[in-house]
Amino acid sequence: MQHLNDRQNSIVSLARANGRVSVEDLANRFEVTHQTIRRDLNDLCERNVLTRTHGGAVVSSSVENLSYEARRHIAATQKRSIGMAAAALIPNKSSLFLNIGTTTEEVAAALTNHEDLLVITNNLNVAMALYPRSSMDVIVAGGPVRRSDGAVIGSATVDLIRQFKVDTAVIGASALDEDGSLLDYDAIEVNVSRTIIENARRVILVCDHTKLNRKAPVRIGHISQIHTFVTDRLTSAVLRHVCASQGVTVIETEPHLGLASV
Repeated sequence: MQHLNDRQNSIVSLARANGRVSVEDLANRFEVTHQTIRRDLNDLCERNVLTRTHGGAVVSSSVENLSYEARRHIAATQKRSIGMAAAALIPNKSSLFLNIGTTTEEVAAALTNHEDLLVITNNLNVAMALYPRSSMDVIVAGGPVRRSDGAVIGSATVDLIRQFKVDTAVIGASALDEDGSLLDYDAIEVNVSRTIIENARRVILVCDHTKLNRKAPVRIGHISQIHTFVTDRLTSAVLRHVCASQGVTVIETEPHLGLASV
């Protein structure tokens, strides 16, 4: 990449490999001050190479998602707490959809002690986590399996989902706009998410705060279609107002780091 110094090139390589970089880790790695790293990150963000997040940066792209393994490392602790909070909203003896995503996988991990659940999913990782539980019935959507993340997508997946009307759907999104738009990168995957929303009595959105720093080109829907938004912290006053105006319940697992941290 032209005009970047060696350290900046290394920062970009690390971000692409891990999904994100933090000021603290980079300062330690390169043995420079936090201010120096912040200048590097600001420069890279001005060139649209990276996108700033609280305490670091992520790879900037409005048309291509990060690798699934890289996404697992982004806000991992926050995703775990979101998963636990969302799972607490799901009663025993109920039915639910769980779609593809690293955060919905954390919801599945937090559901293992629930009883008498019917889970329909297009996420092989969710199915593998839950099928050994004798207290759960798991149905996996049919169709092609995407090697990159274990997602089952396509028309057969949509057809199966339409056969059900579940109590709760838990979905994720690749990006959130302040106007309330729920966004993703894959038009085929979006069709699955839309069908899930249409065939659930209640929809829970699970997204960590970094999704507000990302852009994606394909529209899933709008926050007004969501009943409960579970996040670690909602850092946008604009989106918070949209949620309030649409009657969306917002649950924050780290509310003390919300607007004050922007």
